[in-house]
Amino acid sequence: MTPNIDDAIEKLPGKRSAHYITNENSALIQFFSSEPKDVTYQRPVKLDDALLMTKFGIYNLCLITISGTILAAVLLETLGISYVLPVAECDLMLTTKEKGVLSAISFAGIICSSHLWGFLADTRGRKTVILPTLFLAFASTVLSSFTTSFWLITITRFFTGFFDTVLSFPEFMRKLLSMFCSISGSSATIYAYLGEFHAKSNSSRAIIGASFVFGVGCILLPLIAWSVINQEWEFTLPLLDIVYRPWRLFIVVCGLPSLVCGIALLYFPESPKFLFSRGQEQETIQIVHKMYRWNTAGKGPKLELTSLLQETEAQQTKVRREEAASSKSVLRLLKQMWQQTAPLFMGQYLKRTTIICVLQFGIYLTSNGMYMFFPDILNRIAELEDQGIVRTSVCQAVYATQVDISRLQQPDANATALPEVCHQKLDISAYEHSFVLETIYALGFAVIGLIINAVGKLPILVFIFGFCGICGILIVFIDLPLLAIWFYVILLTCGFCISVVNACTVDLFPTNLRAMAVCISLMFGRLGSVVGANIVGFLLDSQCELTFWISGISLLGCGVLSFFIPNIYKRN
Repeated sequence: MTPNIDDAIEKLPGKRSAHYITNENSALIQFFSSEPKDVTYQRPVKLDDALLMTKFGIYNLCLITISGTILAAVLLETLGISYVLPVAECDLMLTTKEKGVLSAISFAGIICSSHLWGFLADTRGRKTVILPTLFLAFASTVLSSFTTSFWLITITRFFTGFFDTVLSFPEFMRKLLSMFCSISGSSATIYAYLGEFHAKSNSSRAIIGASFVFGVGCILLPLIAWSVINQEWEFTLPLLDIVYRPWRLFIVVCGLPSLVCGIALLYFPESPKFLFSRGQEQETIQIVHKMYRWNTAGKGPKLELTSLLQETEAQQTKVRREEAASSKSVLRLLKQMWQQTAPLFMGQYLKRTTIICVLQFGIYLTSNGMYMFFPDILNRIAELEDQGIVRTSVCQAVYATQVDISRLQQPDANATALPEVCHQKLDISAYEHSFVLETIYALGFAVIGLIINAVGKLPILVFIFGFCGICGILIVFIDLPLLAIWFYVILLTCGFCISVVNACTVDLFPTNLRAMAVCISLMFGRLGSVVGANIVGFLLDSQCELTFWISGISLLGCGVLSFFIPNIYKRN
């Protein structure tokens, strides 16, 4: 009888320990003391349960803040260059075509590395990949701030993008995608790292928290650009023979979050779930104990966790994972990556993969490609308005404010001698409308998350694609600058569809293909960014109207294609 009483007492709630006295003639006497009792678990528990025991406290909040800041750093690195292009064209002798290449090169680096980093993160470890790429990205960013030519800055920005993305979409990412966090698929390995410190019941909350930090970074981007770029100072570095101006400092500022987060991650361990999947049980238990101590500030009862319950895993999956982790051959790694990707382009999945990839390509073509020239075009419109011209179309402003780089390349010409041609500042309207755009994105994602299940994915896709596409075409005909700018803002909000298409992808593919399907579709999306930025760069000065026609028609085409997504008419 006594063991049953022991079990009952052990399960009593609260932080007070229960003491009891029994004998063969007396009844059970039970009372509670104020002394804390150690929480001991003799039997193995699941890792998810062990993570729940650690509570949700300062350790989790620190991880959420670091993860969100890393995502914001990627945003600053890739999109921050759009504020640099208008004010650096004289220092770097940039033509509009070269601006297009430079604005797209970071996305090219992301495309080249995303599959590799995702594979390495799944086989070598999350932190093992994230930590060095943060430091390497910062080093590449600092080097790019000292470049003096188009080719040098292009190479350094390529490596910045190469190290900035660490793409891997584990199974838990479907929670993020289905809840429409405002991430365009960027650097999801940090989400894997973050989510694996939490039980399934808390992972969504942690991911939403990191996405909120990322959203704050989006909104702060134009404010940071304004506070740095619009300063009036410069000095010469004789050793490098360059004039150091605020735009160079802004590039370094965009890289600082990577450095800070890299240093912060030195004090955090590898993902406990990743370690446990590699059989490192004791290291995993030590991490759980450390999390518990942080979250309880050492004031809670001591957690005595001795062992974890091994999770079941399909034998085929286990064999592939172990082979990938132990493989040293580059060809074998590439073969394994292909085996993971090839099923998406076969049989019944070929049509689904094609539709999803085309949609993401079309969205990114405009949302990122056209965005890279948004501050530049707004700055040109403001330049004409300063000259007293109140009625002009966007393209007329572009044609009237072209900079003849050939004049600057003459031996007797330099940036300081041509103040009427070279801009050292951006007009305040460029920052204001960029801030409005980011705020609209933050609010819009929240609204979509609330109505998606009730309205359905198809109406949202058709409405956004149609409305944004029509606005893009109308920009060509509007000769009221302020109205044209607002239509431009609406055109760029087509990025809302990225998360909706991601959610469709999650529904279209089985568990074993879902993660790679999202990864591949977003790679095609980034390819759209590269193509879009270069289209604008090549056509803006000579065929400005055609750039907006291409964006508008491509979005309308995506709206039509949305009707062909399998099972798109179903609602949750």
